Amino acid sequence: MEDKKIYLLAELNIQPGFLQEVKAILAEAPIPTLQEPGCEALYETGRKDDPHKLVFFEVFSSAEAHEFHLQQDYTKRMFVAGGQDVRSATLTALSAL
Repeated sequence: MEDKKIYLLAELNIQPGFLQEVKAILAEAPIPTLQEPGCEALYETGRKDDPHKLVFFEVFSSAEAHEFHLQQDYTKRMFVAGGQDVRSATLTALSAL
């Protein structure tokens, strides 16, 4: 049986001086995201060895559920605000073992 779930690992390197601002924007997202249909997990973490690197792990039941997530206003705010504050970002698609 094919696994249609979407597993994502995102890493953001935040510009010095913007970490608290970015964290404040991110603080708005977990509750509504976890209430979205198809959102199975959302973990917002940071690297202990690099406080300006934020790491997110997300699981969605389908590509449609992930697309729904991307269309939400709180998700869009994260991208808009983070655009000027993020030094670099990587998004890695994962698969279940």
